[in-house]
Amino acid sequence: MLRPATVAIVGRPNVGKSALFNRLIGQRLAIVEDTPGVTRDRLYALCEWRGRTFSIVDTAGIDPGADVAHGDAFAEATRRQAEAAASEADVVVFVVDAQSGLHALDDDVARILRRARRAVVLVANKAESFNAAASVHAEFSALGFGEPVAVSAIHGEGTGDLLDRVVERFGPDLPDAQANAELSIALVGRPNVGKSSLLNALLGEERTIVSDVPGTTRDAIDTLFTWHDRTIRLIDTAGVRKKPQAHGAIEYYSALRSLGAIARCDIAVLLFDAMEGVTQQERRLAGIAIEERKGLILIGNKWDLVREQSGEYSQGELANVIHDLMPFARFAPITFLSAKTHRRLGSLMPIVQRVAENLDRRIPTAQLNAIVRDAVLTHPAPAIGGRLFKIYYASQPETHPPRFLFHCNDPDLIVPHYKRFLENILREHADFEGVPLTLEFRARRDAEERA
Repeated sequence: MLRPATVAIVGRPNVGKSALFNRLIGQRLAIVEDTPGVTRDRLYALCEWRGRTFSIVDTAGIDPGADVAHGDAFAEATRRQAEAAASEADVVVFVVDAQSGLHALDDDVARILRRARRAVVLVANKAESFNAAASVHAEFSALGFGEPVAVSAIHGEGTGDLLDRVVERFGPDLPDAQANAELSIALVGRPNVGKSSLLNALLGEERTIVSDVPGTTRDAIDTLFTWHDRTIRLIDTAGVRKKPQAHGAIEYYSALRSLGAIARCDIAVLLFDAMEGVTQQERRLAGIAIEERKGLILIGNKWDLVREQSGEYSQGELANVIHDLMPFARFAPITFLSAKTHRRLGSLMPIVQRVAENLDRRIPTAQLNAIVRDAVLTHPAPAIGGRLFKIYYASQPETHPPRFLFHCNDPDLIVPHYKRFLENILREHADFEGVPLTLEFRARRDAEERA
């Protein structure tokens, strides 16, 4: 599979890279905060311009002179991430600050980019004023990357000229990214349960920063990889605390990004610490995934530690305990693995593949109505106020995830336990493991009026 064109946004800290990233992709995907070092990992998204679709990467600020021992413990790791993104990119967008002018760190970043030997587009951000825009050429020409493009990421000025310059640098053989052929998987869970470690284990490289400090991942990090000829988008999210607003603005917005990642994924992979079991936060996140009608897989990480300390428990027994704690998610498959030691790591992707297939599963209309008819005959619905609930026919108008429509005499007569009964019947006759089912009931007269 050909790799799509990739554009990396790099520069020293706090020059507006994340704001520019959000502006170019047209949504607030990266956290923007007036604090140097907020962006630590690489953040991937798709961008379209002049008929080209390409991958764009937001990176942490490069500060080659940061002293790891005196200040930012993540400085060295973030520098490696930014340098790796630049070396992998086809075009590098080098961002400088038009308001503060040329900085010594800009020269350091320029030297790194020259070693990367990639096409570079120099961008002078924060050029809102006329004076700042007019002075960018004289100010930054010494960097040696030609005429800078003056932009304002906040207001959107100059971004069209920037994208024109970027697309012009693409070689003719670079393919477009395929936006609709991806399967998006969000890795969600509480802080420090091993989400970034699992992502790195799946990729076989250090794509995100791994640390034992809870809260290391702040953005929802998108990474593309290929598994069995299928493009997978992995979204590594910040851990969601019970009250994220109590831990500051960045923590609060990170939690919002995590919930947003669930909304835009196909399958939510919910990690929990197998040594601790599931908590109220796992139940809350599972409920959100189901409400958003996403595929759901439960992963018990740190299985190696469980085996060492309580080897008498089997995976099946632990899975039953988890399902008892989350009865509303009994349809979700559970597997146990160790992201650190890679023990049973190979069990995950086949489950992902099966759940992806189940998201698109369809029951033929004739078979569906036969299943429902037999179920209703053997187990009729209870009468409500002397009235019987009747189903005339059923259909499945949607997949991904499946939605079933039951045309009946009166939707108000359906009681919750009978709705669960019908859902269980559908699951008995078709493999919908890992997939939430939506059952809607519509009066036949309403359906006829809409026809």
